[in-house]
Amino acid sequence: MANVYTWTITAMNCSTTETNPDTVITAHWTCAGTDGTYNASVYSTCSFPQPEGTFTPYADLTQEQVLGWCWANGVDKDATEAAVGQQLANLVNPPVVTPPLPWSTPSA
Repeated sequence: MANVYTWTITAMNCSTTETNPDTVITAHWTCAGTDGTYNASVYSTCSFPQPEGTFTPYADLTQEQVLGWCWANGVDKDATEAAVGQQLANLVNPPVVTPPLPWSTPSA
């Protein structure tokens, strides 16, 4: 199965000092991935500049719109998915393991 990635906005911070009190200034996001057996994720935030042009009221925002803002403001979608994909690959084939000590006796 190919890796499946799901992007989610988990919270948004609004400025109370802007002209519009529901101006989103930061979005908290997660990119989760699965290969059908293992799961991995990355969490971060993205800050936004003052909105220009058309203003969308907070109640009318969609997750897709806010994710678009994230990707337009420095969140590299492809690099993030690659990082989650590497986490999944490391779960399948761990790059570091801790074998038992050679002088320890296996418990029966």
